Amino acid sequence: MALATTTSSLLSSKSLMHHRRSLLPSSGRSVTALKPISAVHSTDPANTKTVSTKWTPDSWRNKKALQIPEYPNKAELDSVLDTLSSFPPIVFAGESRKLEDRLGQAALGNAFLLMGGDCAESFKEFNANNIRDTFRVLLQMSVVLMFGGQMPVIKVGRMAGQFAKPRSDPFEEKNGVKLPSYRGDNVNGDAFDPQSRIPDPHRMIRAYSQSVATLNLLRAFATGGYAAMQRVAHWNLDFTDHSEQGDRYQELANRVDEAIGFMAAAGLTANHPIMTSTEFWTSHECLLLPYEQALTREDSTSGLYYDCSAHMVWVGERTRQLDGAHVEFLRGVANPLGIKVSNKMDPKELVRLIVILNPKNKPGRITVIVRMGAENMRVKLPHLIRAVRNAGQIVTWVSDPMHGNTIKAPSGLKTRSFDAIRAEVRAFFDVHDQEGSYPAGVHLEMTGQNVTECVGGSRTITYDDLSSRYHTHCDPRLNASQSLELAFIIAERLRKRRLHSP
Repeated sequence: MALATTTSSLLSSKSLMHHRRSLLPSSGRSVTALKPISAVHSTDPANTKTVSTKWTPDSWRNKKALQIPEYPNKAELDSVLDTLSSFPPIVFAGESRKLEDRLGQAALGNAFLLMGGDCAESFKEFNANNIRDTFRVLLQMSVVLMFGGQMPVIKVGRMAGQFAKPRSDPFEEKNGVKLPSYRGDNVNGDAFDPQSRIPDPHRMIRAYSQSVATLNLLRAFATGGYAAMQRVAHWNLDFTDHSEQGDRYQELANRVDEAIGFMAAAGLTANHPIMTSTEFWTSHECLLLPYEQALTREDSTSGLYYDCSAHMVWVGERTRQLDGAHVEFLRGVANPLGIKVSNKMDPKELVRLIVILNPKNKPGRITVIVRMGAENMRVKLPHLIRAVRNAGQIVTWVSDPMHGNTIKAPSGLKTRSFDAIRAEVRAFFDVHDQEGSYPAGVHLEMTGQNVTECVGGSRTITYDDLSSRYHTHCDPRLNASQSLELAFIIAERLRKRRLHSP
């Protein structure tokens, strides 16, 4: 089950036929004949002929693995991995299958994906209040998006496992001192000293424990009444009160309350499960392959392998080589998968990568997360969409407006401009409107904490404000007010699409 138990919806043949028609370009250009859609999963044991070599959970070790730390003590590493392999799964196969079904609906324009959470989770900032506040902002954003789009919102957190970080340079230098780069709390420490930067395999045990505790709390929030729609007016964080976004949200919450009153009068009581719980899934980058392999399990009901560290995992810009270890690992697990792409992605390479990871073209299996800046988005994204469409591939297109817009403030702190983030989101929607395809979601680095890490927004944060509450130990995040403001912007685009769609 997912974090809340609901009936799993199936992709109807009518929706699939509509999608096939939508793949045809409006200009009348000829396209390659579309491949039939099969419900058989790419990792079905009965269909091993679809891949060139036999996959096993450790077959990635025969490929070149980038971004993997070198542990000084192999025996210690092997002992930790054996321990992890004996632990219970963090998530379950049935939950991942349900998420894949929901993402299939988003690919067809019938739902919208909201992904959000920390750039990288940390051990020292781990507490229940931080988890609750981020979950609460995601709930707020989902209500805003549902109201605008009048469609289900799939809530996926960058939580309960987002510990590892890829690095452009294996070393960093300060004041003439050169040390190995910080790679996330499940690898080494962020303190700039030689001892902290030594990869420690025991950190994976702590990451597992924190992920389990986080997910346990998220399950309680999602199913224990906290996420009940009747509480929509109570989700506002204290520091968003008496702000423009807080006032807009309160107005919307009042409208939701009125709608709930109407539904109750019509017979849908407040005790109905759909009113008292929500579905919530977890995701992270599939980067630290020894950890991911140790938590991979064979599902007894389907015979498929699932990476049980999260419901959804993605391959990053630095590790998506067609013949690389990360792609080799991911092609064999049955989780829904994400592919991060920038303006560097060649359209033909994207098509080949999707074939490797989803040879049966199953809806919901592949989410393409685009991060490239607004101007590059307008130039490069149309070519990616056309290549995927002409190959007959079904993917869920999602915007990551964060990673293409990182800049350095005069103080030296990394930051992101809210205006640049908003511009990239608008470019994403504009391109999909132009191409006749579906803008199916957004992927954000954000937090429920009242941080000052990204400049701009209606409650303007300036360069001078950054140092007052700059808490991230990795990349800058949107705070709750900025996240909610962006949700209203996206909701307005979804509303316009809904009103103008035939």
